[in-house]
Amino acid sequence: QVQLVESGGGLVQVGGSLRLSCEGSGPAVATKGMAWFRQPPGKEREFVAVSTSTGGRYYADSLKGRFAVSRDNSRYTMYLQMNSLRPDDTAVYFCAARDVEYGDYSRPNNYGYWGQGTQVTVSS
Repeated sequence: QVQLVESGGGLVQVGGSLRLSCEGSGPAVATKGMAWFRQPPGKEREFVAVSTSTGGRYYADSLKGRFAVSRDNSRYTMYLQMNSLRPDDTAVYFCAARDVEYGDYSRPNNYGYWGQGTQVTVSS
């Protein structure tokens, strides 16, 4: 079992930056694919970025260049650096992990472990 805890959300002005953290419960997270998803108000959960256990990093096309995912396996933690934030980035941000890295990494159903989410609000 893996437990995930997100932190770092908050209120930020348009154009600002935030860094989210997702801390896993132990060294097992190093062997898992980990991803960020977000759920805007009234909308479905959507893929943001993934960090594979072998060092791959992939992003939603609309977020390339503004968001960056990284991980520090020594700290059991994945990060999401978000820059040039816009009002439509407002959402609850979730981190997720999966044991086996096959199947579409952008589908929430392919992840078995989830954090509780952290709210990001971008004000104009």
